[in-house]
Amino acid sequence: MPDAEVAIVGGGIVGLAHAYRYAIRRRTVVLFERDEYAQGASIRNFGMIWPIGQPAGERLQLALRSREIWLELAAQAGLEIVDRGSLHVAYRDDEAEVIREFAEAAPQHGYQCRWMSAAEARAVSPALRAEGLLGALWSATELVVDPRRVARRLPAFLEERYGVRLRYGSPVIAIEPPIVRTARESWNVERVVVCGGHDFLSLYPEVFSASGLFRCKLQMMRSRPQPPGWRLGAAIAGGLTLRFYPSFRLCSSLPALDRRVAAETPEFDRYGIHVMASQTPEGQVTIGDSHEYGPAVNIFDKPEIDHLIGKYLRAFLDLPVPEIAERWHGIYSKHPEHAFFAATPEPSVRIVTGLGGAGMTLSFGVAEKTCEEWR
Repeated sequence: MPDAEVAIVGGGIVGLAHAYRYAIRRRTVVLFERDEYAQGASIRNFGMIWPIGQPAGERLQLALRSREIWLELAAQAGLEIVDRGSLHVAYRDDEAEVIREFAEAAPQHGYQCRWMSAAEARAVSPALRAEGLLGALWSATELVVDPRRVARRLPAFLEERYGVRLRYGSPVIAIEPPIVRTARESWNVERVVVCGGHDFLSLYPEVFSASGLFRCKLQMMRSRPQPPGWRLGAAIAGGLTLRFYPSFRLCSSLPALDRRVAAETPEFDRYGIHVMASQTPEGQVTIGDSHEYGPAVNIFDKPEIDHLIGKYLRAFLDLPVPEIAERWHGIYSKHPEHAFFAATPEPSVRIVTGLGGAGMTLSFGVAEKTCEEWR
């Protein structure tokens, strides 16, 4: 008899999603995480579940399915989840043109969104600056969670409700099917799902070297708590975000916006900056972000990036308490062509990683897909 039917390597959101999916299929599951709690990209993000950013087709459907699972799981696990949708705001004519074009084409591609007037947008989020606001794209499908709370609460829930055995502080040093080895113990398992994030060296490095995956570093911030009772409303994305998410590439008006931004503010392209904001249950506002790509990540953050993000944010959002309480950077892995990277280096081992900045958005849908295709 095996010690467990399924071993999950990695306690970030991708690993937790797979642990949940196998557990509800009544498989015995053990989860290994090298740190005492998840400390990677899974807690260093906005906490946004963001279907509106995914291109039409399989990725959008994975995101919408993930959204359904998030809502089901939040109710079961007592996770706070903000279901107030999103706004992409327009303060320039070319931004409004892209948004109007997208809103008109969106229904035939599976998106649930519409153009809002400036007055309607400010009714959804009074924090938006009125001066210069032309309108916004309203979408009802986006959710916000606190990723730090999820990383703490979800493992405990999986242990309590489904008997998932947690091995935090236990880095896996070798997988020799059917054995999974850590420095302290060995487990006999039937199958292994490796969800190691941007760690390409510890397990199956030869697979990762041929995968095409690369790393991305982002810089983010979080404000002090806003006044009691003050709410941001919907999650907010500035006009730069229209250039970042692949969903908007269906718009013929997007290249003109690209050219204008590249000519006026090349520093945004230099650091891959687009600016968004979400609010935690405690009232802090999470702000970001930037994107610096490459095989090696510079551990030193750039104050210039934080300055550029903050300056752009103030152009469209008015926070009662603008002071920054926390700054950090995160690192994630991304595939240049696919929504995620999956490989089967051995018959009983599956690697799932490389969700890019869409880990919160896609993980539960990807985990369901893994279980259906790899029974």
